[in-house]
Amino acid sequence: MGGAPPGTALEQQEDPVQVDGAVVVITGASSGIGAATARAAAGAGARVALLARRRDRIDALAQELGSVGGEALAVRCDVTDQAQVHAALQQVVSTFGRIDVVVNNAGQGLQATVEQVDLADARAVFELNVLAPLAVMQAAAPLLRATGGGSIVNISSGTTLAAAPGTGSYAASKAALEKLSAIARAELAPDAITVSCVLPFATATEFMTSIRAGREAAEEMTAGAQFDPPERVAEAVLDIVRSGAEQVDLVPRAYGGSA
Repeated sequence: MGGAPPGTALEQQEDPVQVDGAVVVITGASSGIGAATARAAAGAGARVALLARRRDRIDALAQELGSVGGEALAVRCDVTDQAQVHAALQQVVSTFGRIDVVVNNAGQGLQATVEQVDLADARAVFELNVLAPLAVMQAAAPLLRATGGGSIVNISSGTTLAAAPGTGSYAASKAALEKLSAIARAELAPDAITVSCVLPFATATEFMTSIRAGREAAEEMTAGAQFDPPERVAEAVLDIVRSGAEQVDLVPRAYGGSA
């Protein structure tokens, strides 16, 4: 029998989620990939919930989307606080009546060698890049199940496809997110909840300015790289929601990816 084995990036769900008319929750929506995904989803007919800590940014984005006919709700939320996560998703349901798609985009970089990385920095990055998406999935799963299923998209990183010096702790956090996503996908499949991962390449966002530690080293490592616009990642997110594929990467073949 031909075709891809179960669990590969080519696997698709039987009943893909339609973005048009869906309620899409996006964490880390105040800038970069999160903001671009919000604009793309709203442009495709979705109602969007913008979750982030920077209230002024998400308020401005909600106003922007509303000015062009979109429906957007700004909810200040620190995704490392489980109580705030639950309250934020309940506010989305109270406003829009349901949740159909969750995009776990909030995250932070860290550049340091394995020998020199500060364990406090590593813990903080694992808290935001692994445990926060887990908390969001835990809060979202019952809400998605209650309305017949939906889609969860976790934003990982192309660094998991390589062994670039200095990326150990960050890449390990994203690799953990990918494994967590794969297992959640298997566990939630009976409830028609699809869990997927998108692996961006270097993307033109505020990633470097918000990196936990090692900004200078990270800038040196990426010097001369051709950065993707965040809109490219946003389109990949909407595509994977529609297809139900397990994983897609935007990484050039020269860097270990499939793009």
